[in-house]
Amino acid sequence: MPTADAPLFSVSELNRRARQALEQDVGDVWVEGELSGVSRPSSGHVYFTLKDERAQLRCALFRNRARFVAAPMRDGDHVKVRGRVSLFEPRGDYQLIAEAVQAVGEGELLAAFERLKAKLDAEGVFANARPLPYPPRHLLVLTSPTGAAIRDVLAVLAARWPLVQVTLIPVPVQGREAAPAMIAALGLLNRQSALDPARDAILVTRGGGSLEDLWAFNDEHLARAIFHSRLPVMSAVGHEVDVTLTDFAADRRAPTPSAAAEQLVPDRGELLARLRVLEARLGRAERARLDTEAQRLDHLRARLRHPGEVLGYRRRQLEQLEGRLARAMRTRLEAARQREHQLRQRLALRSPATLVAQAERRLTLAHQRLHQAMPRELSRHRERLTALARELQAVSPLAVLGRGYAILENEAGRVIRRAADTAPGERLEARLGEGRLALEVLPGEDAAD
Repeated sequence: MPTADAPLFSVSELNRRARQALEQDVGDVWVEGELSGVSRPSSGHVYFTLKDERAQLRCALFRNRARFVAAPMRDGDHVKVRGRVSLFEPRGDYQLIAEAVQAVGEGELLAAFERLKAKLDAEGVFANARPLPYPPRHLLVLTSPTGAAIRDVLAVLAARWPLVQVTLIPVPVQGREAAPAMIAALGLLNRQSALDPARDAILVTRGGGSLEDLWAFNDEHLARAIFHSRLPVMSAVGHEVDVTLTDFAADRRAPTPSAAAEQLVPDRGELLARLRVLEARLGRAERARLDTEAQRLDHLRARLRHPGEVLGYRRRQLEQLEGRLARAMRTRLEAARQREHQLRQRLALRSPATLVAQAERRLTLAHQRLHQAMPRELSRHRERLTALARELQAVSPLAVLGRGYAILENEAGRVIRRAADTAPGERLEARLGEGRLALEVLPGEDAAD
């Protein structure tokens, strides 16, 4: 029961008084923070959340003021917002009614994203470009089991290509547990793929959200796990304007989950239409071929003649061929005979007996010439030898010795040319024209000289 000092209010009355108090006591303020969850409904108003590292504030920028804001207002932008603090009475939401928005700089999350992107790009983590199987036999989808992404993917696959087998790998797609869970799932799927080769593609996906909602897909360890995956990976995270590190690390990126399903499988309707076109072309080609063959058959029937006529024609051909064959055989036989005669003549000229006789005649002639030439050659060489002997005798030292001279040699065999080269008592040998004499040097005046 309400007491005397505690008045009783209805909910709407309390919210109204709270709004009035906030608007009167706080008034217009400038608030600095990071944009998150920017939403632009068809009404033209802009709704967003302004936050820092410890708190967040809901904000509303109405259409009549939004058209004067030059800032692009993207998630992660660091901005200053001028407005008045108020309270939305129907829900009791505390909010800031924005009047102006000014860009301050790049938000911390976007700055961190760009740093990680540059780091991983330098490491080559974004170099994957393997082709995905088209269509895959067994597609593994890593996403939330309750999100809209899996419903969109399954709906598109069922409509386009119901033959593909799909296995949902339930993982959180938001929060601190999301990235480790997806990394663990990727490792498990790659290990199991060795046992089941039909598992041939992985789709990592989730629906749209703010930069904070998608931040798990900017985890550098998750990007590396996708890069090292043995199975090819497609990434489809958020809407078309959303870009995450998994999009760069994957083998292929799709702008939305539905677009990923469309890229992964062909449209059976289009294939059926193409098959119908091919079937019609095949039918036309078959009919044209049948018409051609029918015309050819008519032509062959027109050329068909009576068997007797054909046999007579063939008999005449056979007789002609027999005559040609007989003439050709006679010509060949005559040529063979002439060839045999020529070969016999050549063989007679080159037979061993003929060659031996020719060799014997050449040998006899050579023997005769040798006997005739030998006396002449011996006489010529004898005369030459006699002349050389006379010349040698003329210059021989023995001829000089024959005229009364002698050659003295010491015991070492050295020729003595001067008396000074001897010593008293030294034994010498004198070589005469005929014979040798042993001598001994006697002391004397002449020897001493």
